[in-house]
Amino acid sequence: MTSQIKRGVSLYSFQNETFQGKMTLEDCIRTCAELGARGIEVIGEQTFWGWPEVGVNQADIDNWHKLIKQYDCVPVSHDYMLDYKRYKGRPMPFEEQVASVRKDIDFGAALGMPFIRSLVSIAPEVLIAAAPYAEEKGIKLLTEVHAPLHFDHPWIIRMAEMFQKSGSPALGFLPDMGMFLDKFPPVWRAKFERMGVPVHIADYIVKAYEDRVLSEYVILEVQNMGGVGPAIAMAETLRHNAAFEPKRMLDYMPMIHNIHGKFYEMTADYVEPSIPYDKIVAVLSQGGYDGYICSEYEGNRWIEDAEEPDSVEQVRRQQVMLARLLGEPETPALKAAA
Repeated sequence: MTSQIKRGVSLYSFQNETFQGKMTLEDCIRTCAELGARGIEVIGEQTFWGWPEVGVNQADIDNWHKLIKQYDCVPVSHDYMLDYKRYKGRPMPFEEQVASVRKDIDFGAALGMPFIRSLVSIAPEVLIAAAPYAEEKGIKLLTEVHAPLHFDHPWIIRMAEMFQKSGSPALGFLPDMGMFLDKFPPVWRAKFERMGVPVHIADYIVKAYEDRVLSEYVILEVQNMGGVGPAIAMAETLRHNAAFEPKRMLDYMPMIHNIHGKFYEMTADYVEPSIPYDKIVAVLSQGGYDGYICSEYEGNRWIEDAEEPDSVEQVRRQQVMLARLLGEPETPALKAAA
């Protein structure tokens, strides 16, 4: 049975290729369309030159809509950044934060986005203040629930309670699947070993992660093993990552409207070795989720010191995995170059 869940891609996945000038916006959207991943998510600063400080030319917005229509794709989300703690050398006052969010709401609306992603650090009071304007523009403000936070974290519980108390339908959540990191990613380990972490220490950290040993104990033990520098850094990744329970999404499903399909590596047999997507998709299906899972490749930064990332192939592999898990009859494939 085919799921109602839809496939998409965050163009953040292609950050290496777009930064190096190897892929244009059209290349990105065409690639997604060929893979049947028609939901398109963007980070404004990556996709549109000049955003947010300078602004975006209307011609660039018109080109966006032309490409979306040409390749039969669907705008999903504009992921905006509100870096209020370091704004022009001073904290950004509350009123300016709200005004900044409204600016991103306008930009998301101009791109035809139903959602814009809010960083989890943005105070709920700011989002609640901006919510009426979002409602006017037909936009939902989705706070990204991202490791080390999770749906049992006090900050997220507080947010959910305040969102519900506000009564605004414009407030919700966007879970990042990295919070369900079941195993220590092999590409992480390989990078740390290239940085000089001894194999026996790497073995210990990987096993400790799988045994769910408290991160502080792991760091202390690595120090006792003589680990320094990169070894301590490898152990400290446990502070920011954990294998939280996908089923906790069920209690929040009415407030979940988009999903970041975080992944660090897709093997040749279409497996993400560190994130249990079979369990994740089963939970989303159980909860009646019918929105997009947008591929978000972040393995590039872990391998680029040793090899050139092939983000397109990595995204293709994840889309194959997702299509299979969703019960789709055809396997996503890229068209051969002419």
